[in-house]
Amino acid sequence: MALGSRAASWWARLLSPGPGVAPRGPPAWLAVGLAACRRPYSSGGKEKIDMSTYPVESIRNFSIIAHVDHGKSTLADRLLEITGTIAKTDRNKQVLDKLQVERERGITVKAQSASLFYNHKGVNYLLNLIDTPGHVDFNYEVSRSLSACQGVILVVDANEGIQAQTVANFYLAFEAQLAIIPVINKIDLKNADPERVEKQIEKLFDIPVNECIRISAKQGTNIEKVLEKVIEKIPPPSFNTTDPLKALVFDSTFDHYRGVIANIALFGGEIEKGHKIVSAHTKKRYEVNEVGILTPNEQPTDKLYAGQVGYLISGMKEVTEAQIGDTLFMHKQPVEPLPGFKSAKPMVFAGMYPVDQTEYNNLKSALERLTLNDSSVTVHRDSSLALGAGWRLGFLGLLHMEVFNQRLEQEYNMSVILTAPTVPYKAILSSAKLIKEYGKAEITIINPAQFPDKLSVSEYLEPTVLGTIVTPQEYIGKIIVLCQDRRAVQKDMLYIDEHRVMLKYLFPLNEIVVDFYDALKSLSSGYASFDYEDAGYQAADLIKMDILLNGNPVEELATIIHRDKAYATGKFLCERLKDAIPRQLFEIAIQAAIGKKIIARETLKAYRKNVVAKCYGGDITRRMKLLKRQAEGKKLMRKIGNVEVPRDAFIRVLKRQPDK
Repeated sequence: MALGSRAASWWARLLSPGPGVAPRGPPAWLAVGLAACRRPYSSGGKEKIDMSTYPVESIRNFSIIAHVDHGKSTLADRLLEITGTIAKTDRNKQVLDKLQVERERGITVKAQSASLFYNHKGVNYLLNLIDTPGHVDFNYEVSRSLSACQGVILVVDANEGIQAQTVANFYLAFEAQLAIIPVINKIDLKNADPERVEKQIEKLFDIPVNECIRISAKQGTNIEKVLEKVIEKIPPPSFNTTDPLKALVFDSTFDHYRGVIANIALFGGEIEKGHKIVSAHTKKRYEVNEVGILTPNEQPTDKLYAGQVGYLISGMKEVTEAQIGDTLFMHKQPVEPLPGFKSAKPMVFAGMYPVDQTEYNNLKSALERLTLNDSSVTVHRDSSLALGAGWRLGFLGLLHMEVFNQRLEQEYNMSVILTAPTVPYKAILSSAKLIKEYGKAEITIINPAQFPDKLSVSEYLEPTVLGTIVTPQEYIGKIIVLCQDRRAVQKDMLYIDEHRVMLKYLFPLNEIVVDFYDALKSLSSGYASFDYEDAGYQAADLIKMDILLNGNPVEELATIIHRDKAYATGKFLCERLKDAIPRQLFEIAIQAAIGKKIIARETLKAYRKNVVAKCYGGDITRRMKLLKRQAEGKKLMRKIGNVEVPRDAFIRVLKRQPDK
């Protein structure tokens, strides 16, 4: 960019004529060259907005929260249109959902922010909107977004009514003491019943019926009322521009050219290009290269002031430098760091390995960049005899795991092997030797290979969750049976209205982690909704189940399981292995074992030559002699033969199957 401007000024001096002569511009070829110099990611050509015209009193920061598919992103599209932030066209669908995986699945995965300008009663307001995900696996995104807000719009579907995630998101906002504006969406649907939904909101959330706004985000009905209510009901941020700079990093992305782009909320002071800032987490110093707001694309500004939400580019090149929840302050003006965020607690662990070990470093780089954008994923180095070097990743749930894998493939072109999901168990050690080795009496087990022996443990603990199920009452019987099969304990049962029931159960996490949600949806014809929250650990009768091939344990297939479920799981794994392992010239015994006890077995028959083909009649002893000799040869071969489980067989067995 600097080279282009230098060339332009040089040509201007060279071609400047004498006094009284009309100036000549640079030749056409240079003009084309200068235009080509402007890189597509540069924000240099955009007109800067003066943010000082929006004092703290005229700023409103709010989020949109709701259950999955209740119309958050559609409402965000209409708000962007009505404030003139984006042009009104038929193609405006999921404007804030920028990821390919979000558009393919029709869900929001990343919370996205946008600044809207709106004139109400002659006053110009700056509205900072954050569109949040609705699925339980992305609850962490919602709680992060609420830290930068003073109020929320709670969207409820007029057809489906209050669902499990509606309840969870309401309490997140309620605990954060935010102003809540209830909005009933999809009133244009044939089966919409807004009166019933208003009664549900009043009964569950104690919000008066007259405060609910009925809208249709798709058709744009009553959207103006929502904006007016946001301005009237949500308080402005209580920060001051005269205070020292204090900025919270609530999200970040990585750009190949400009490095880390941090999304910040200013809790005090002001920030502009050229300022020297310091990170409270890393203590590193940076110079601000660019600040601006998201509309929803990046729009540079001269300054950002207290109470405003925007982005910051400061030359952070390493992905580890932009910690989400970090506080930025001015150099030589240290401030008390903001409390940040409670770190996300992974609920599901899975092993991730490159398909080809030569891709290890590329996958490592991709993981670092993607975990910057999705900080709720935990990463630990791991290795396996069969699959090579890799990582043990912690996710917030199964959908989170699938979306992360899909983003790796789409954004970084990485193909990986993802093993079966497991949950973190705990063991309270009784052996003094082990306590000394680990340095503590209570250890967390995320890999079955680390499972300690029963003799050195006083008790095992398994993670539990408090699950909330909202369902039409005709499916209660089937759902109660399903929950009992999953070792769940009923805690509460509440009728929301005459048709819908809310059930609360205490579940062991490993019982719901793989296929509970699918089973619940199929039992209730898709009408039941499910949400869960962490409920700590409880004592459980856990065992380690080994898979043996001809008496030799296969470390990668070992699993931790409750004793009651051991037989069914062992039989299932043996059957799948029988289909996956290629036949050998000798018989292979596939066994599931708990300690020394075999609980399930499948036998993979050997390839064998028909040795009695040459016997045409004759005595039976001749036939038996040939078969006996063949059996002895196979027995000897079995003793000296090693069963090599091919890599693709591991992948087929370990990968979660939809038919399970």
